[in-house]
Amino acid sequence: MVESIANFSEGRDPGVIEKLKNVLVSVPGVALLDEHRDADHHRCVLTVAGSVESMEEVAFSVVAKASELIDLKHHMGQHPRLGACDVLPFVPLSGSTMEQCISLAHRVGARIGRDLRIPVFLYEEAGERPFRKRLEQIRKGGLEALRRRMATDRTWAPDFGPAEPHPTAGVIVVGARHPLIAFNVALQSHDVSLAQDIARTIRASNGGLPAVKAIGLELKSQGCVQVSMNLTDYHQTPVHVAFEAVKRAAALKGVGVMKSELVGLIPQEALAQGEGHDLQIDILTQAQTLEHRLGQCGLGLGSGL
Repeated sequence: MVESIANFSEGRDPGVIEKLKNVLVSVPGVALLDEHRDADHHRCVLTVAGSVESMEEVAFSVVAKASELIDLKHHMGQHPRLGACDVLPFVPLSGSTMEQCISLAHRVGARIGRDLRIPVFLYEEAGERPFRKRLEQIRKGGLEALRRRMATDRTWAPDFGPAEPHPTAGVIVVGARHPLIAFNVALQSHDVSLAQDIARTIRASNGGLPAVKAIGLELKSQGCVQVSMNLTDYHQTPVHVAFEAVKRAAALKGVGVMKSELVGLIPQEALAQGEGHDLQIDILTQAQTLEHRLGQCGLGLGSGL
């Protein structure tokens, strides 16, 4: 069994999101575990799980549908993006291995590049070039900067597909990775530079918390700013540790925390780590764990992650 957490550059049109969800549940053996959408980010994240064979078919099909429905030329959102279906990771669950997910990423990526004519960049465990294995390395500067690198630097040729971005669907980043937790903290401020400063302070690449990636974003509809994080190893940095780091850094600037939110699902073990800690989150229960959702869909984890 494999999990995939597909990120799409659409967070405002429920009709488009519904069509993407319909594709994901159209293949036997695939279950939709979670849906998260954000109008400010203009992004949705759809989490599914299924067998290796079924995931290969559904992943290609949903990327094809996204390329039909989403036009990046008309996309404006706070979250960085490169493509209509922006990021497509595969994560091994019970009974599958990282090697199988790497092979799956390569097969799906090759088909996307060949049949949809969308450039594909492989990342994390599926990536074969050390200088661009991390998502932030590929995404640096946005689509236009990547377009220039593709045009002028042979080392930035895509792993699959044409040598320049698709006119409306951009590029896609496909990979295999270990489980991560997407966690956001909203601050009582309108100053996006403050959120960006805090993100720089706490992220691992700047000497902050281990296994933490972070960026600062503006949430115009909510009248605040946000520190958006990926915790790539919750054993090294649990959710409550990341939250407290943001809270302390904000307090030093005279700013309080408005709320926090989980994007997608959280492993049961990571939820247990946070027991007794106030994360200023609306609700965080067993129902939001990966294990619970899999059980609801009849896809129990067996021996676990």
